Amino acid sequence: MLKIHNTLTRAKQDFVPLETGRVRMYVCGMTVYDYCHLGHARVMVAFDAVVRWLRASGFEVTYVRNITDIDDKIIERALKNNEPVDRLTERFIKAMDEDAAALGVLKPDFEPRATQHVGGMLTMIAKLIERGKAYAIPGGDVYFSVRDFPGYGKLSGKSLEDLRAGERVDIVTSKRDPLDFVLWKAAKPGEPAWDSPWGKGRPGWHIECSVMSEHHLGEQFDIHGGGQDLQFPHHENEIAQSEGAHGHTFVNYWMHNGFVRVDDEKMSKSLGNFFTVREVLAKYDAEVVRFFIVRAHYRSPLNYSDQHLDDARSALSRLYTALKGTPPAAVDIDWSEPHAARFKQAMDDDFNTAEAVAVLFELATEINRNHSAAQAGLLKALAAVLGLLERDPTAFLQAA
Repeated sequence: MLKIHNTLTRAKQDFVPLETGRVRMYVCGMTVYDYCHLGHARVMVAFDAVVRWLRASGFEVTYVRNITDIDDKIIERALKNNEPVDRLTERFIKAMDEDAAALGVLKPDFEPRATQHVGGMLTMIAKLIERGKAYAIPGGDVYFSVRDFPGYGKLSGKSLEDLRAGERVDIVTSKRDPLDFVLWKAAKPGEPAWDSPWGKGRPGWHIECSVMSEHHLGEQFDIHGGGQDLQFPHHENEIAQSEGAHGHTFVNYWMHNGFVRVDDEKMSKSLGNFFTVREVLAKYDAEVVRFFIVRAHYRSPLNYSDQHLDDARSALSRLYTALKGTPPAAVDIDWSEPHAARFKQAMDDDFNTAEAVAVLFELATEINRNHSAAQAGLLKALAAVLGLLERDPTAFLQAA
């Protein structure tokens, strides 16, 4: 049985979907004001592997990954560029799609944009005010009242006492509590704005995902994923909003992929070790980059360096070399076959792609020894579940 490490319970749990045979899954996508970086690449590839395995396991999956096309960073960048917001976001959505396609990432079933769901956000904010979970202040801002949601902190494990002990002096004196977070921001001159009961303004970041996920997947769904950096405050705030509005569980399984580090240091622009997907793809074949991401467990830290990418290229070349030496037969995967069974066992253990990739190398070693076309076919079929080894071996080996 498939087991998933649930961030909410801090343990692996048997996966039991809300509806038998069907999985509803939402992953936080990109804020489109710049090119995708390695952290974005990991989110896209890691959850692409999750979706592929769920479908290979026979589930009907509805996969939603949103686009944030309105927020502070987008507005700041548009002003800096003297460029309309919608032109900026369209440009970087196109670039994101190109990067994802290069990395072999399948398109989600739905890719909602925040600006398409402002009406739903207004509805949820009004409901939160009605239920005593939110309040408007003079000037048109609306805030979520953290102290009026008893479960706040259950995802991150942070207590209100700890959060208040570390809080900074808040410049918004009209907030009831410094921990309260914004749901609706009053418009500033020259910013994009929508009409609302509280005056012209725009949504806060957190409310966007609560509304977009509900629109496509319902008030409660199976899996919510994203980068570890989103666990707090973004996902914590999503839970507060959605459960505060509806009074019941929002998501059953929370999944978070690990951070990307560069030469064992946190990736950041201030350290000068910040890389976009495009910069990496200029040096390395896109499938090598995908393989580099997939061969690490999604929850583990991923350490980027030229040495590690060179090693990934050599390792992937060994798999392609096995297929080049023994043309694969077309096969349907027999999950009772020993290699396939070990692959399945690995993937059913919290999507352990690292162990699944190890099975591919076991197969490649046997193929190099016995030149079995059936085993070569099995290698190709299992790798395809991870989005790997789908090219002509000679073409890859020449390109890599």
